[in-house]
Amino acid sequence: MNKKFSRKVVLDTETTGINSSGPIYLNHRIIEIGAIEIIDRKITKNIFHTYIKPNRLVEKEAYKIHGISDNFLINKPIFSEIYKKFLNYIKNSQLIIHNAKFDLGFINYELTMLNKKIPDILNFCTILDTLKLSRKIFPGKKNSLEALCKRYKINYNRKLHSAILDAKLLAQVYLLMTSSQKSFFFMNNNSNHNILKRPKENKFKYTPIFKKANVSEINLHKKYLKKMKKNGKCLWLT
Repeated sequence: MNKKFSRKVVLDTETTGINSSGPIYLNHRIIEIGAIEIIDRKITKNIFHTYIKPNRLVEKEAYKIHGISDNFLINKPIFSEIYKKFLNYIKNSQLIIHNAKFDLGFINYELTMLNKKIPDILNFCTILDTLKLSRKIFPGKKNSLEALCKRYKINYNRKLHSAILDAKLLAQVYLLMTSSQKSFFFMNNNSNHNILKRPKENKFKYTPIFKKANVSEINLHKKYLKKMKKNGKCLWLT
């Protein structure tokens, strides 16, 4: 998809479980979607946020991460009840996701489960993966959302994951990562220009001082050379 969209949507999801092979293998489902709109590099108040009843149990390990329980999800809508509103919200936008492969895998899986022949999400949006972007900007460093928030001095005050909260944090990270002043947090206001400018040439001129050895120093030197000749060759003694 070669289209470029000026509207950005920062998106995150929470799920019933985590599986490196993808959601289809263990029938994991989305239980929360959080999305933040950015237009002209400004975060708007137009957000998308919903919890989703997955019709399966939340795994214990996943619950430890996001704290969303089965009881909490009992009265929430199922995906088939919210998907039209969700697709309309993200349509014709650039989706900004941290580790996009994970979230897109779940979204596309949910769409296929509807049996409505809905095309892949890439037919609605373009994708920017901030994890890949951060690895280019900070190669060899830890680039989790938490690590990026700390690096960019963004208040990261949360014990549990939340799709809507993480989307808000990622929106701030994205704006800083794609700013023309990426390196501002490495330098203070007084040092910006000094670091980028070529150092000034030192114009101070000085004359070297030559000091002759005295008689005592010359005799000691000759004595040392004779000792060298006694132990072997001495090129400096004729």
